[in-house]
Amino acid sequence: MRFELRAITQNGRIESLDYQAIDEQTARQQAESRGYTVLQVRSKHSISLLRQARFPVQLFSQELLVLLGAGLPLVEAIETLAQKERRDEFRALLGRLVAALRQGQPFSAALEQAPAVFSPLYVATVRAAEKTSDLAPALSRYVAYQAQLEAIRKRALNASIYPMLLIAAGALVGLFLLFYVVPRFGKIYEDRTAELPFFSKVLIAWGQFVEGHAVLALGVLLGLAVSAILLLKQGRVRAALGDLLWRIPALGERLKVYQLARLYRTTGMLLRGGMPLVAALDMSAELLHPVLRGRLAAASRAISEGRGVSESLDANGLATPVALRMLVVGERGGNMGEMLDRAAGFHDEELARWVDWFTRMFEPLLMAVIGLVIGAIVVLMYMPIFELAGNLR
Repeated sequence: MRFELRAITQNGRIESLDYQAIDEQTARQQAESRGYTVLQVRSKHSISLLRQARFPVQLFSQELLVLLGAGLPLVEAIETLAQKERRDEFRALLGRLVAALRQGQPFSAALEQAPAVFSPLYVATVRAAEKTSDLAPALSRYVAYQAQLEAIRKRALNASIYPMLLIAAGALVGLFLLFYVVPRFGKIYEDRTAELPFFSKVLIAWGQFVEGHAVLALGVLLGLAVSAILLLKQGRVRAALGDLLWRIPALGERLKVYQLARLYRTTGMLLRGGMPLVAALDMSAELLHPVLRGRLAAASRAISEGRGVSESLDANGLATPVALRMLVVGERGGNMGEMLDRAAGFHDEELARWVDWFTRMFEPLLMAVIGLVIGAIVVLMYMPIFELAGNLR
């Protein structure tokens, strides 16, 4: 992100500066390191076709884990990562971490100063590890956690690529027919509109409209597409669509299982890192749908009052039959974190099989729908010719 700064130079002059940084604090630090006294920081919103680069937290954790395993102290390890970093804003961020550590702050407190980069879950993982002095195992668990979530995301993304290509191809063919072929067919039937079927008349009327107002038709179509994209970026619209998907019986149940798997995996990771159960559940609540978030709050209250974990989660609809059995075993054996992780793995595999089945079923249905739509347009264009050929017999 670009920031515009108003600062006082060492000579007492006021200047406007332009910096590329992750957040305001990083931009301010960059200017102050060059001897400026910053008066004001303001973000510059520029239109760009490229996405803003984000700090690679997972890669940072992996490299930090390697350096710690090699015996480097934490400060030296982060300094090493800063020296090899090419991007100025990333190097400045790592420099801020080093400066905070040299001032005696805990690593979690240093991370907390960059909330736009390090999530509360990451900070909580490090803070729990600081209590037991096992930062390396905590980072290893976090890297594995992120890798598992990324694998699930990629699996769902790969399953959606082919259907999206089918939809795009069908849309392009349909637009070609409606904006190029239909207007030219309309000229053939200009003198026979009274004898055409109703739907053929509608199609020919569309062709005549496009022929005379092509720019307007394309503008309206482009405006609708842009409006749809802007609407999908609105939080309320996306939340409404999410609620609609949750109300679909089969799909809603799978979304619930996916959310519960994330809950089990996140809570299990935090428990294995030394965080108390109720605090781990509260931290995991941010990952859930609002409906499940309220249920989790009720379950946390019940656990705080002394009720069993499995009983509390099951009473609030947050335990599948498989997870409930594993939670009971975890309560008996005192390895709740491991059991939650295993429950998450079981449901991840279950969801992977369902996604594979759904994709195999959905793709032929999608091809059939696209074929029917395109076929209907072609049949409506040729129907008058078929009727004329029948009258000649």
